[in-house]
Amino acid sequence: PEGKDYTVQRLLIGTHTSDNDQNYLQIAQVQLPSDSTPIDTRKFDDERGEVGGFGGTECKISVTQRINHEGEVNRARYMPQNPDIIATKTVSGDLFIFDRTRHPSQPAPGGICSPEIRLQGHTKEGYGLSWNPTLQGHLISASEDTTVCHWDINAATKDKKVLDAYRIYRGHTAVVEDVAWHALHDSLFASVGDDQRMLIWDTRSTSSDKPVHNIHAHAAEVNCVAFSPSSEFILATGSGDRTVGLWDLRNLKLKLHSFESHQDEILQLAWSPHNETILASAGGDRRINIWDLSRIGEEQTAEDAEDGPPELLFVHGGHTNKVSDFSWNMNEPWVIASTAEDNICQVWQM
Repeated sequence: PEGKDYTVQRLLIGTHTSDNDQNYLQIAQVQLPSDSTPIDTRKFDDERGEVGGFGGTECKISVTQRINHEGEVNRARYMPQNPDIIATKTVSGDLFIFDRTRHPSQPAPGGICSPEIRLQGHTKEGYGLSWNPTLQGHLISASEDTTVCHWDINAATKDKKVLDAYRIYRGHTAVVEDVAWHALHDSLFASVGDDQRMLIWDTRSTSSDKPVHNIHAHAAEVNCVAFSPSSEFILATGSGDRTVGLWDLRNLKLKLHSFESHQDEILQLAWSPHNETILASAGGDRRINIWDLSRIGEEQTAEDAEDGPPELLFVHGGHTNKVSDFSWNMNEPWVIASTAEDNICQVWQM
């Protein structure tokens, strides 16, 4: 806002309550101090020689909209072409599509969940969910039923609010943990699963059970996958073997690099939207690691090597439990919002 020393950003939050408490899809606002904010010298820490520290800023987070949700929200993602359109993964296996502009700021009493569209096709729940960044309305979903479902929500009408999967891909032999569309090619996507494999699919292919590539990617289950937004060939995978794999689509027989520093399984990955060599990974070790590909292979002193490999740029250790999800801020470089199983949402900057 004009004349204010902060910027206002929006967060999308899904709840995961215990027992039979009502779950919600929530929109929150967060006030981030702008770069021009004068430093409050009263918060100077003599011991550390710095201002503030963890929790040092008066960053305000407030929930501005609550939408009733049927069961817990396994994952929520907004459509890149229109952030008011939100997809959620439910415990039943169905996906819900909400247009947040059609819902009041406070939910109707009684907990009735009224999504604009219900997407069917899975027989079990899952977590992986990806909107196509270049083809509006197309999304894919991963499931414990070993399949990937693909829908085009443009097919929904006022009288047709339940959509069956446009296509179901069957190539995995175990739980499919994650899916991701290619950032630049609207027909390519990747899926990864507990069968330790990464499959690359092309929607132009007539076969729904033969991927273009089928790679044994890790020594344990593969939990997450992400295509680089700035390179048409580079993608990353995160695994239960505690490593992040770096891959080049032109030669998938050979892993480009393995990032090693996490002490537990890797659960989530995301590339920086502002710096093409920066990748973040979140793990069961309560850490979010920031990696810089440009530093791979740099020489280190023995002392520096004790802190991790040269490509390990930064470690966020603020959570007290397993990190369940995180997101880069699209507007402010080096800002991340992360949430963990301690029910805490943190907004932080490197």
